[in-house]
Amino acid sequence: QVHLVESGGGSVQAGGSLRLSCAASEYHRPDYCMGWFRQAPGKEREGVATINILSSYTQYGDAVKGRFTVSRDNARNTLILQMNNLSPEDSAMYYCAARDVSGSGSCSLYPPFFPYWGQGTQVTVSS
Repeated sequence: QVHLVESGGGSVQAGGSLRLSCAASEYHRPDYCMGWFRQAPGKEREGVATINILSSYTQYGDAVKGRFTVSRDNARNTLILQMNNLSPEDSAMYYCAARDVSGSGSCSLYPPFFPYWGQGTQVTVSS
């Protein structure tokens, strides 16, 4: 069982930046795919960014490419999402997710791929 806790959400004006963090309980295992997802009211959960912890390979959703960056802080067992040039369309609950990909190394932006989820952190962007 992997325990994930997100933090760093809040309110910001359009054009601003936020940095989300996800603390993971089993970060010492390298063959994990970890990702950020978001869900706005009335919409489906969508993939924002993922990273393979072993290879550092990253994937981004089309809506955030060039603005968001996913990274990891191995010393603190933490996944980071740096969000720049935010717009009101980025307002949503943001979730951290993880999956053991030992043997495959694959990663995905598809939410059902992930069995472990955090509780989420709210991001609100005003115009």
